[in-house]
Amino acid sequence: MRALAPVFLFIILFGCTSPQSEGLKVYTVTGEIPPQEMGLTLIHEHILVDFIGADSTGYHRWDKDSVVRRVLPFLEEIKSRGVKTLVECTPSYLGKDPILLQKLTEATGIQFITNTGYYGAVGGKYLPPHTYTETAEALSARWIAEFQNGIEDTGIKPGFIKISVNSGPELSKIDAKLVRAAALTHMETGLLIVSHTGNWETAKAQIEVLKNEKVNLNHFVWVHAQAEKDFQKYIEAKKEGVWISLDGIAWDVSGHLERIVFCKEKGLLDHVLLSHDAGWYSPGEPNGGDFKRYTYLFDELIPMLKERGFTQSELDLMLVENPRKAFSIN
Repeated sequence: MRALAPVFLFIILFGCTSPQSEGLKVYTVTGEIPPQEMGLTLIHEHILVDFIGADSTGYHRWDKDSVVRRVLPFLEEIKSRGVKTLVECTPSYLGKDPILLQKLTEATGIQFITNTGYYGAVGGKYLPPHTYTETAEALSARWIAEFQNGIEDTGIKPGFIKISVNSGPELSKIDAKLVRAAALTHMETGLLIVSHTGNWETAKAQIEVLKNEKVNLNHFVWVHAQAEKDFQKYIEAKKEGVWISLDGIAWDVSGHLERIVFCKEKGLLDHVLLSHDAGWYSPGEPNGGDFKRYTYLFDELIPMLKERGFTQSELDLMLVENPRKAFSIN
């Protein structure tokens, strides 16, 4: 783990943001909020991830209070830097725990957004058996029910759809089913589709499925877009209306810097989302393993961006305004 740079306080200028349209909502684990209450948002982080596989994971694998004690100092760090909302991207059968997130809101005041959907990458290791036998419509019905009635018996509603596909120019049959199920769920609920993707080639394959289902692509997030080596593909993404998620800051600060600078030069910042893909309490490892901080954005990347001429309003655009637009539901 790298040593932290001096604390960098990120000040949000709410006066720079435009008024919100009436009727829009954001769903957190403690209920609905108006979009303007999201504030500074990290759009792709993890509290806990259980990599054991769909056939073995479950709440028996971790003690919620122990997890709270372990992760609380890391959340207090970002709270001190102005973070108001954290989008928790751990999907079902990989360690999603809405009640744990509620406990963390109670302890910190940070708002958490959880999800519905399934994770198809890694050869389907994290998919439940019924994924293979049910239709896209049946899977979608499960996810819609979570939005309408709450996840399991918690009453907690998801605030977005999280799916994942394997890399390649063509989607496998199961991955195409997941994307179509996400499209059907979005059309019924309005939930944002957030898809673990990687390169633009794989993103385009998903886009074709979404277009066939008449999904407006400003409701699709190209996750891990930093994996795309050709920066010109970001221009194509904006033309399609896709959100460009540069969300691996904890793992490669300098690589993200160059991508964000390119996006500024090409007028793409209004489609850029930023986050760390950090955290990851790991059940089964001593003390939850080597927890990755959520602070590299504030302590390393933002000072670099300011040295390259980024203004406070441009930072607010990527960290306040864009998340608010992306996760708002009509």
